[in-house]
Parts: sequence; C-alpha cells; structure tokens
Amino acid sequence: MAELSSNLLFVAFILYLVSTFIFAGSIKGKADTRNYNGWAKVGITVTIIGFAAQVGYFITRWIASGHAPVSNLFEFTTFFGMMLVAAFIIIYFIYKASILGVFTMPIALLIIAYASMFPREISPLVPSLKSHWLQIHVTTAAAGEAILAISFAAGLIYLLKFIDQTKASKRTFWLEAILFFMISTVGFVAVTTGFSLADYKADYTWVNKDGAEETLSYTMPALFGPNEAKLTAGSGMEPFIEMPAIINAKKFNTVIWSILAGLVLYGILRLILRKRIGAALQPLVKSVNLNLLDEIGYRSIVIGFPVFTLGALIFAMIWAQIAWSRFWGWDPKEVWALITWLFYAAFLHLRISRGWHGEKSAWLAVVGFAIIMFNLIVVNLVIAGLHSYA
Repeated sequence: MAELSSNLLFVAFILYLVSTFIFAGSIKGKADTRNYNGWAKVGITVTIIGFAAQVGYFITRWIASGHAPVSNLFEFTTFFGMMLVAAFIIIYFIYKASILGVFTMPIALLIIAYASMFPREISPLVPSLKSHWLQIHVTTAAAGEAILAISFAAGLIYLLKFIDQTKASKRTFWLEAILFFMISTVGFVAVTTGFSLADYKADYTWVNKDGAEETLSYTMPALFGPNEAKLTAGSGMEPFIEMPAIINAKKFNTVIWSILAGLVLYGILRLILRKRIGAALQPLVKSVNLNLLDEIGYRSIVIGFPVFTLGALIFAMIWAQIAWSRFWGWDPKEVWALITWLFYAAFLHLRISRGWHGEKSAWLAVVGFAIIMFNLIVVNLVIAGLHSYA
C-alpha cells in the first residue's frame, strides 16, 4: 500500500508537469486571458486526472499509516500542494483563466518536489498528535493557505505584466527577488538529491538547550553546525559556524545550501537568457487581463482567509487547550500563524476601505505568500518549538 501511495504521487507530479506545458500552449498568441480553447480543455483535464491520482496517494497513505497523512513535513507539504491544485481547479472553472495554470501548476510542482526531499517513511504518531484534531486543524489550515496561494499566482502574473522591464528599478529588483527564491526551491531539490546520491553523511555530538548531549547526522556538509559540535563519524568537516541550541542547525544548514544552489542556478539562467528572469517571462503574460487577475487575487483571499482563520487559529486553539491546557502559548508556529492572519486581515481592510487595488493589491498578495512560505520553511526547519515534529 505504501508503494502504491508513492507511485500515485509520482504520477500526479508528472501529470501536473504535463498540464503546465499544455496551459502554456493554450495561451500562445491569444488576445485575452480567458481562453477556453481545445488546449485549455486538455490542460484542465490532465490536471484533474493528476489531482485524482494525488487524492489516491492521500487515501492509500492514510490506510497504510492508520492516521491522516499530515503529521510530518513531507505529508503536510504534499497535502498543501494537493489543496493548491484543488483551489486552482475550482477557480479555473469560475474564470477560465489559462494563464493561471501556467504559474499555479509550477508552484504546486515546486511544493511537492520540496516535500519529497524530506523523510517519506510512514511512522507512528507521537503521543501529542494522537487526536482527531490532527486532521481537523492541519487539513483546514493547509486548505486555507492553498486558497490564499492562488492570490500569489494571480499577483505574480499581474506584476510580470504591469512592471516595466525595460529599465532597472526597485520594483524590478523585488520582483526578481521573488523569482530567485522560487528558483532556490529548485536548488534545494538539486543539492538534496546530489548529496543523497553521493551518500554523504557525517555524525556530530552536540549540546541541546537543556544541556544534554545528543547525536545529529548531517546529509550535507556542515557550513553551520549545532551547539558545541564534535565530529564523531563520517568524512564530514568541522562546521564553519556553530549555531545556538535554540536553532535547528541541521535544517538551517539545509536552507543555506538551498540559497547557495539557488544563486548558482539563477546565475546560469541569467547567463543563458541575458536578461532578468522577469523580463524573460513577460512575453507569456502580454495578453492577460489585469482587471481579471486583480479580481481572482481578491476573491482567493476572501475565500481563503476565513478557512485559514478556522484551521490555523480557532481549531488550533481548541486543540491546544485540550492537549496543553492552554489555548495560546507564543510558540513560534503559533506566533507566525497569528502574523499571517493579521497580514491578510490588513490586506482586506486596505482593499475595502482604502481602495488598494491593482499593483498595490498584487504586491500585498505576494508578501502574504512569502509569510506563508516563511512559516512553512524557516519556522518549521530552523526555529525549535512545540511544532518541531513537523
């Protein structure tokens, strides 16, 4: 059953990749964002088949594990990617915007590829997760974030179309920075796969925040090592910098390697294209309807915000009260969930009362998704807390 689950996820990934190219073909040379031509029909059909395969992965993994497969970073992130595709399918049938598939599907692919770099073994739940609130809280929070992510795709397309790429400016710089961090996700997959194929491993002893000695295995060279690290096994090197015990040094090291790989990939792309990545992508969006994209971004947040509120705050507080006898504890994950909620609440306030439409709204949607990804990557990987099991 576990092998079938993995195969279904792989099939979904391939179909999502195929649908991306089909959607790109459907918009070529068209004069409007709303293109429900033959290629678009094929693209959405392939996407739906891929989504069905991923739902099959989710169900079979649930059967194999005996619990909702959202208990670790691999499971949560793949579920997040699945919900992103589900949100895209629904919004696509409302607006018939093929261009949204060209950018949403690669985001889903990056998320699933990112997830696949973490341990995929099925393991028993830790005691704190043995509750029906696991699937209620986590799945709802992930669904809310996925719907909000659609606004990022719409906002990114809007900015690619709207921003003048003929001259360098602050706007082109920040847009390029966004694209760089997306490329860094590819870098993460590349370096993780490379060191895995090389069978790299180094074991260190270190002292945790309670003063106890533990052992930690690195699968990438330790640019950043754990507190008071000592190499005990493997052909690794002594860390350049030791991190305080409150920081998960191994995962922080992974983030740094991902950024370095992203810099290399970005540099190669710039050499090949001889222009900014944003400028190279701009021809894809030359025919988009900016007003339609603005509406899609806004509607995504209007729908995603209450779903996120239920999952990430209300349901989380109920479970925290049951599990830890307090509904709030300023855990890093809780704090960033609140920051995410406050940001999107501010977005809706500025949109409705201050009339922040168009470019301002697009930038806010992009920043909001950056906060979500910071929560997913940095808070999960680097900052130690009660949610470190993720």
